[in-house]
Amino acid sequence: MDQGTQDRPAILVTGGAKRIGAAIARRFGEAGWHVVIHYGRSAAEAEVLATSLPSAETIQCDLADGDAAVAMVEQLAARLPDWRVLVNSASTFRLDDVRALDPATCDAAMQINAVTPARMTQTFLARATARGGRRVIQMTDQKLANPNPDFFSYTMSKHAAAAAVRMLAMGPAQPADRVYALAPGAILASHDQSEAETEVSHRLNLLKRKTGVDEVADACLWLAEGWLASGETLYVDSGQHLLAQPRDVIYLAREDVRP
Repeated sequence: MDQGTQDRPAILVTGGAKRIGAAIARRFGEAGWHVVIHYGRSAAEAEVLATSLPSAETIQCDLADGDAAVAMVEQLAARLPDWRVLVNSASTFRLDDVRALDPATCDAAMQINAVTPARMTQTFLARATARGGRRVIQMTDQKLANPNPDFFSYTMSKHAAAAAVRMLAMGPAQPADRVYALAPGAILASHDQSEAETEVSHRLNLLKRKTGVDEVADACLWLAEGWLASGETLYVDSGQHLLAQPRDVIYLAREDVRP
């Protein structure tokens, strides 16, 4: 690591090669941070993104392997002199519903979306050094406040992750540290959506507008540099979490655009 990199505050973004994670990585890179872009299988995308940023590197880890994820955090903590932020953005989003939980889907969701991020957070708060307070930002979902029976295991795992945020803020965090949940709404096309369905689903919120991925990235940077009380959840969803939607917006939109 060169001297220029050492002088920059560092951030690790899991799932940072694609989608929301990539937008977050890009935003911090533009703000002068050294960005560690984690990926599982998206090596090419991670490398392209890293080369586009002023100071970045890539790191591979299968987050289904909690021990490997802990080892990754330990290795980074040993060599990053000013590691200020961990963003747990990586997620698995597979379909099952409240009538038929799929055990394999549930196991993967709980491990990747809740258990591994909690273990990474514990290790980060135990090992990382920073020139100010450290920040953990756990990506959750507006479904915390506006649940529906679709993507049952995914939603359960995000509730578990959100509960862990409150407890971690009370436990291993030091007075200057902060542990947050950041809960986006419908931001990017997901699962098997068509373009027409995406256009409809992203406006199913109080403001009837599309929430930009840049808004999530900006919120992440704001949390990283501010002093909101630890343990809080910030919703970035144009008010979607204030509604009561009986199904996931994927299916609400599909019904709306069906010929």
